[in-house]
Amino acid sequence: MPELTHDSVLLNEAVDALDIQGERVNGIYLDGTFGRGGHSRLILEKLGKHGRLIAFDKDPEAVRVAEKMTDSRFEIVHGSFASLESVLAEREIKKIDGILLDLGISSPQVEDAKRGFSFRLDGPLDMRMDSSHGVSAKEWLAVENEKKIAEVIHQYGEERFAFQIAKEIVASRTIQPIDSTKQLAEIVARAVKTFEKGKNPATRTFQAIRIYINRELEELEIGLEKGWRHLALNGRMSVISFHSLEDRIVKRFFAGKATVKMPDRRLPIRASELPQPEMKLLGKTKPSDEEISRNARARSAILRIATRVFASQGGCNAD
Repeated sequence: MPELTHDSVLLNEAVDALDIQGERVNGIYLDGTFGRGGHSRLILEKLGKHGRLIAFDKDPEAVRVAEKMTDSRFEIVHGSFASLESVLAEREIKKIDGILLDLGISSPQVEDAKRGFSFRLDGPLDMRMDSSHGVSAKEWLAVENEKKIAEVIHQYGEERFAFQIAKEIVASRTIQPIDSTKQLAEIVARAVKTFEKGKNPATRTFQAIRIYINRELEELEIGLEKGWRHLALNGRMSVISFHSLEDRIVKRFFAGKATVKMPDRRLPIRASELPQPEMKLLGKTKPSDEEISRNARARSAILRIATRVFASQGGCNAD
């Protein structure tokens, strides 16, 4: 079987946002989602000989690709970027100069039928990023109650027919086990009466189950906070999201770090003693029309960029 490839979205923009120049070329950077290594390879091109890049991926196939890289400045970790704090502690690293997150699912995962991510390809209903751990979509749907299935599809898929879909899933599994992606897509199609033109009715349901099975949003919240905790002064965060649920979390996290609650103006406080925001927002970027025409997956992508401008007392960067 030929090696499946992945066209990294906002490749140059996301890596340029890390501002790897000057003294920063010999800094320590994290790529939280290696995928097929597009962002990692470009980061390595910009790093100096003393620079360092640690990449993470839960997918064993992605790790297998990463392990073929022979650059001594590079290291791959089989696991979620949410575990970055313990990974840094094991390596006695207190500060990092930048972190890049390319969220969501990669083309090789979608295009490999046996992974069970695609409603277009018939395969086993798995959907796990790391197929060696956790509960598959098939196993979860076989035992979960109707109410919880509806909640997941509504919350993570923003699907207005969530109740009808959950009811159809539970009814169908009493007749025969739901083993394949084709079966699930057909079940959803029976329950969804109206849907966006040109969009498969199973799109939102597959997204919801995948997000839930892999704890994607929980891990994003943890990874952002842990990454921020170890970000050096002037360090950068570069985050690409692909749907509103992810982007909402990133936007809210950045906004929370970039604003402070000011004290009562009547209090006798010097300007130098006023609380300072820890983060400066550097804007957001969307793919060009040219990139979208070349890679349809880029259509919904949003890159948000921020930098640390103040080190709070007590944090690892307070010195």
